[in-house]
Amino acid sequence: MSPSTATAVFGSIILALFLFDRDRKSRVSLALWIPVAWLSISASRMVSQWLGVAPADSPEQYLEGSPLDAQIFAGLLVAGLVVLFARGARARTFLSKNKPVLVFLLYCAASILWSDFPFVAFKRWTKAVGDLIMILVVLTDPDPIAALKRLLARCGFVLIPLSLLLIRYYPELGRAYNPWDGTPYNIGVATGKNGLGYVCLLFGLGSLWRILLLFRGAQSPRKSGTLIAHGVVLLMALWLFWMADSATSLACFLVGGGLIAVTTSSGLVRKPAAVNLLVGALLFVAVYGLFLNPGGGLVEAIGRDATLTGRTELWSYLVPMIVNPLFGTGFESFWLGERLEKLYRLYWFHPTQSHNGYFEVFLNLGWTGLFLLGLVMVWGYRDIVGGLRRDPQTNGLRLAYFVVAAIYNLTEHAFRELHPVWIAFLLAVTAVPEAPHRTDR
Repeated sequence: MSPSTATAVFGSIILALFLFDRDRKSRVSLALWIPVAWLSISASRMVSQWLGVAPADSPEQYLEGSPLDAQIFAGLLVAGLVVLFARGARARTFLSKNKPVLVFLLYCAASILWSDFPFVAFKRWTKAVGDLIMILVVLTDPDPIAALKRLLARCGFVLIPLSLLLIRYYPELGRAYNPWDGTPYNIGVATGKNGLGYVCLLFGLGSLWRILLLFRGAQSPRKSGTLIAHGVVLLMALWLFWMADSATSLACFLVGGGLIAVTTSSGLVRKPAAVNLLVGALLFVAVYGLFLNPGGGLVEAIGRDATLTGRTELWSYLVPMIVNPLFGTGFESFWLGERLEKLYRLYWFHPTQSHNGYFEVFLNLGWTGLFLLGLVMVWGYRDIVGGLRRDPQTNGLRLAYFVVAAIYNLTEHAFRELHPVWIAFLLAVTAVPEAPHRTDR
């Protein structure tokens, strides 16, 4: 099959997925396309990269970024703010209900004051605020559950089939090569195999969630069409997992999928103690297998070595570079300037993160930032568990995204602006106020 023919075929498949999953009785705001665009770009590549006009990889490029991408995100951010201002009281209620998240972001803003590159830190902070704005646009929709379903479906229906198309028929876009030994690897719509992994992780879980909801008797006027659409996407995601060889994302998918299955099909949700025990056991196994006993077999079982593919060596090199243990270097400011230049010279793969989200927060925000992040996690987790009795289906997805983010950040840095796992984490921990009465609407 020629690339042009394959493009037409995959375009037809994507269109068919949207048609099979359509629900004319479910009305969501047109404003939902704003977070769809934001999340789709964050989960794949910057617009400048798609257009082939991104600056060359260098410490200066990482510092300055792309003006085109900055303008696009600024436009989406402003559009999101306009929507929230129009929704007035509903948006203010959400903000008052989620004070721990706001406190964490305000501390991130304050840390700009002691950053060596305050303007760069400020630009990155605005994107982190944009992540929260996009979540609020989704959750303040007149039908937030339908909006959540549409958000995950619209992104997944495009990014997952498009990844297969690029890998198979446009290898110059869908594959990359290890600069050290020339080994090829698949990246799909992302910029690396880990990126392809979290595309499959987040949207694969979204499709699995929709399928399990239907099997549990959720009402849908087009049940068979929805099953076909999300079944196809789930199969594509599983295939891409195999092609991406992203061990972290695959392990997180299995954990998250198991949690969704348990919370939507058993009476476990009625027993908070049982939920806490299950989540605690999963987190303990992950921490014990990765750090306390890396030679015990868990690391090897997911295809990695005891050094976590060189991560432990990188961490040992970063420890002497710690500037301020209490407050850090400032929001997203550690990997800038002389520190980044040294690491670029030392490592051929040019690292821009420590491959551990908690350590990364410590480097940038110190113990204070790590404490505030922990506060957000504890507060958000309590809200999720409390909501499982009222709505086990929706809160089951929230629980899965929460645990996935907690485990994912053990070997990758995802507590950062524009990262899809961070956006999913915000979606999980954001408390949803009680819906207003119909007369109020």
